[in-house]
Amino acid sequence: MSTSAQPVPMFTDIDDVATRLAETGYLPDTATATAVFLADRLGKPLLVEGPAGVGKTELARAVAACTGSELVRLQCYEGVDEARALYEWNHAKQILRIQAGNAGGQGDWDQTKMDVFSEEFLLTRPLLTAIKRTDPTVLLIDETDKADIEIEGLLLEVLSDFAVTVPELGTIKAERPPFVLLTSNATRELSEALKRRCLFLHIDFPDPDLERRILLSRVPELPERLAEELVRIIGVLRGMQLKKVPSVAETIDWGRTVLALGMDTIDDAMIAATLGVILKHQSDQQRASGELRLN
Repeated sequence: MSTSAQPVPMFTDIDDVATRLAETGYLPDTATATAVFLADRLGKPLLVEGPAGVGKTELARAVAACTGSELVRLQCYEGVDEARALYEWNHAKQILRIQAGNAGGQGDWDQTKMDVFSEEFLLTRPLLTAIKRTDPTVLLIDETDKADIEIEGLLLEVLSDFAVTVPELGTIKAERPPFVLLTSNATRELSEALKRRCLFLHIDFPDPDLERRILLSRVPELPERLAEELVRIIGVLRGMQLKKVPSVAETIDWGRTVLALGMDTIDDAMIAATLGVILKHQSDQQRASGELRLN
C-alpha cells in the first residue's frame, strides 16, 4: 500500500459499522463488522469468501449505501481481460481524429499523434474508474475466482499502490483510494500473493436466529412465527445432499412468496407448491419432497 495516498476512514469503530450496515438492511455478525472496520481503517482490500448466496456482494452494496459511496463493480468471468478490467482506447474516435489530422498537413498531423493518446480517447473500465474517482468509492471485484489467473497479476499491481500505468499517459495514482472488496466462491484457490495483500473474511450461512432477523428486516410484514418456521425448514434443506442449497436471498424470496399468496400456515401443501422459489433443480425438489415426505 502506497504511503502517498492514504484512505479517508469511513467508520469510527466496529459498533459504527454494525449500526450503519444494519440501517441499510444488512445485519452483520461481529466478525463481518470487525473485518469491514479493519479494511477501512488499514486501507487494505477485503477478500470475502463463502458459498453463493450468503451476502458477499450485498456486503459491498451495503458499505457503499451506508457511507454514501459510489459502487464500482468489476464482474469477473472466464476470459475477462485487461481491456475489460482496466482501460482501452476508443479506436473509432481515434480514427476519426486521425482522418481529420491528415487533412490539415504535417503540422496538424504531429499534433494529432499526441491528441489521440490523450485522456479524451481513453475508455476507463472499473479498476481505472475507481482509481480516478476523488469522491468516496467502493470497488467491488466480484467472483474473483472465476477470472483467469493472469488477472490476478493485474490486481496485484493495482491493489498494491492504487496506481495504474498507461504507457502513453504515465502513471495515474489514486488521490482517494477506494474501499476494495473482493468476493470468491472458492471454485479455485486464489494466489497467495493476492491473499497477502488482503484481509480475509469467510461468510457462511447465518445461524437460525440471525437468519430470522435478516428475514424479518427484509420482509417486516411477515409474522414472526412464520419466519421462524421458514428458517427452520431452510436449515433442514441445507442439511440435505442437494446440488444447490437455498441461499439467504432465497429465504427472503420465500418469505415474500408467503405474503404474496396470503398464507398464514406453513404446511406440506404450501411447501410443495412453492419449492421452486428456493430450489432451482428438479432433482433437488424431488429429493426434498421425499425427505420432507411431501404429498
